[in-house]
Amino acid sequence: MELFKQPVLCRFLAIIHIFDNGRHGNQNREKVIQVYDIALSVAACVRSGTRADVAWMVLPIASDQALALTPGGGRIGQLASGAFDGLLTDAAARRLSTGRLVDHVVSEMESPICELPAGTAVQFLVVPAEQFPSQTWSLLLDHSPLVVVAAMSKDMVTAINIEPGGADARPLINVEMDSITTVIAPTPRLIIAGGGPIADALAAQAALINWKVVIEPRPDAVAGLAATLSPLDSVVVMGHDVEVSSGCLMAALESDAGYIGALGSLAMQNSRADWLAYRDVTELSRVHGPAGLDIKAATPAEIAVAIVAEAMAVHRQ
Repeated sequence: MELFKQPVLCRFLAIIHIFDNGRHGNQNREKVIQVYDIALSVAACVRSGTRADVAWMVLPIASDQALALTPGGGRIGQLASGAFDGLLTDAAARRLSTGRLVDHVVSEMESPICELPAGTAVQFLVVPAEQFPSQTWSLLLDHSPLVVVAAMSKDMVTAINIEPGGADARPLINVEMDSITTVIAPTPRLIIAGGGPIADALAAQAALINWKVVIEPRPDAVAGLAATLSPLDSVVVMGHDVEVSSGCLMAALESDAGYIGALGSLAMQNSRADWLAYRDVTELSRVHGPAGLDIKAATPAEIAVAIVAEAMAVHRQ
């Protein structure tokens, strides 16, 4: 038995688009996606009767990514920076009724893309979405920890079973002769709606406690990201442009984020409140503004500590 203690994460297609086109896209594209984000798209495929196959790496390491493939070459998410997209697309194109374990050896061309040495043996599971129990996607949409057990007969997935992961669940993959077990557990995420030294310091501080972070200043992009947030997650809004920062704040208020912080002076807070009220958004009790515990913070690093500490306190109430 081998244990690999890295999360299996997936990417929601809309988020990929946001990261690919955002000012901070390349810097943050690996940091905020989770398996829960793909559930909405895959559930829609299942409801509409559209086939979707879900792929993730099981050897030599537990990947931090996964990929959903639809007929005609459609892809939701990304796995190993796309190094194995052709291989996995071909596996999904077989349109088998049960999942398969796919073996492969990393080529010289694939190596710099996936950051695995050439000649490394890799394995993937490619499983039709319809083979998962029907409740899988609703549980993932609720950000519930899950244990997903793939029963194996040689390279064929004979069944997929799921069970609750429990509050103390930690992401891992357990590979045995007749089964592959994936434990999926949510990781807190932080959207920083803005930019600058404080945003950078806040991202660094959140990374210290293993939060997944993305910096994104555009309201429409923030809205796309916020749509996938859960009560475990946080949004911090900053910036001197009332229109832009208020738009980001409105997106945060429409999300399920458990902590919403807003940086800025009292005058800025009032200006944002007026902007929101003009758009019939008047319930602002979830907004912590100015964001951060009152520790007389002055530098960007100190402000970041105050904000993360406040967010942690709110989440643990």
